[in-house]
Amino acid sequence: FGTSAVMADEGPELPSAGTNIRDTASLQRGAHLFFNYCVGCHSLKYMRYERIADDLGLTQADVMDNLNFTGAKFGDTVISHMPPDDAQKFFGKAPPDLSLEVSAKGADWVFAYLNSFYLDPKSPIGWNNTILPNAAMPFPLWELQGEQTAVMKDGKPGDDPQIEKLTLSHPGRLTPEQYQQATRDLTNFLEYVSEPAALERRHYGIWVVLFLLGFTFLAYLLKKEYWKDVH
Repeated sequence: FGTSAVMADEGPELPSAGTNIRDTASLQRGAHLFFNYCVGCHSLKYMRYERIADDLGLTQADVMDNLNFTGAKFGDTVISHMPPDDAQKFFGKAPPDLSLEVSAKGADWVFAYLNSFYLDPKSPIGWNNTILPNAAMPFPLWELQGEQTAVMKDGKPGDDPQIEKLTLSHPGRLTPEQYQQATRDLTNFLEYVSEPAALERRHYGIWVVLFLLGFTFLAYLLKKEYWKDVH
């Protein structure tokens, strides 16, 4: 995705990703997108295939048949099969691991980034991005979104050209609404990957709140019992 030095609070205002890691169907769709379009270059070195199956309600066969394209074992971590030498040759550096991408930059940043690629004939890879200009990564989802082109702002002679908006010049396999949902699902999956324990924490949080409410009620009854004869 580029360098992690770019923080989510820099640059233009970001649209809301609208993610919800409790939406299991969204997480499953996001996992499908990641393993079909991203794992060729990017790893998830802190995530195991087995953990994905457990958290996303998938069987071992589901994961090994549909998400594992590297020949890894069920208990292995998710490691891209791109050789480091090839990564250096193609991109100038190894693509970053995405295990903590959402934690580092925020879900809104990742969602905006996935929606902000455009054709750039001046770029050596043919693509550019308004959220992370001159990113070394080509656009892996172009067949889904299609091709966007930049509309430039009117400026004074000598001013640096600035992009006003992006327009869809050649549609992809998905409608704009479907593509936004797809990138929301992918961002949702990466948010889950950044902190898998959040699923369990939210589940246990409900029971903790119920316990505290029950304890408070019992403490109130006990107080009334102790103090009923005190005037």
